[in-house]
Amino acid sequence: MTIRALIFDLDGTLAETEETHRAAFNASFAARGLDWHWSREDYAVLLKTGGGKERLRAFQAGLPEAARLPEADLVRLHAEKTETYGRMIAEGAVGLRPGVEDLILHAREAEMAIAMATTSSRPSVEALVRACWGKPADRVFDVIAAGDEVARKKPDPGIYRLALDRLGLPARDGLAFEDSHIGLQSARSAGLGVVITPSTYTAEDDFTGAAYCAPTLEQHNWPLILKAMLLSC
Repeated sequence: MTIRALIFDLDGTLAETEETHRAAFNASFAARGLDWHWSREDYAVLLKTGGGKERLRAFQAGLPEAARLPEADLVRLHAEKTETYGRMIAEGAVGLRPGVEDLILHAREAEMAIAMATTSSRPSVEALVRACWGKPADRVFDVIAAGDEVARKKPDPGIYRLALDRLGLPARDGLAFEDSHIGLQSARSAGLGVVITPSTYTAEDDFTGAAYCAPTLEQHNWPLILKAMLLSC
């Protein structure tokens, strides 16, 4: 087996961003004068739905019809949330998870391609990469498949298929890194082997089918990850 590309999820995998997303949603609700507030428990449930606008729609579905926003207002609300999130990230709200930067550097030295497959929007991708690497996202990742570039979000495999298409590689030559059950489903359905590093919100998810599940991507876990991948072939 030859791995030619590593494909990373963003939220929860590269960085523990979900609490910042939740804070940005709540700040945007308050700025609009909405009496909405997502607790950690609320957000844990909403994370089962991939994509920010999709989460807003899922949340609204449980409200009385009179309390729901028109679609155009919901889209604007999500754009406002994205701007708020970007400011929070720029102010240093989060950093990379342990081992991420070293793994990407090691993969570069081994002449592997580095890609991202995320349900987050491109502005959110840029905000995190600039904050953590100090450079534009396309100078860190060879390929980025983000947000609204596909019709359906994770667990649909479309975002991973798009990343593979842009890489010009078959799934057997790639390895995905995820933190959630829906991300695992997405990558597996695209034919990829998957390494899981559970995040704060996904520790209790079902990771059946993952090639390996590690607490972090720190170097002492790399031999075990490689062994698991070879055994899964």
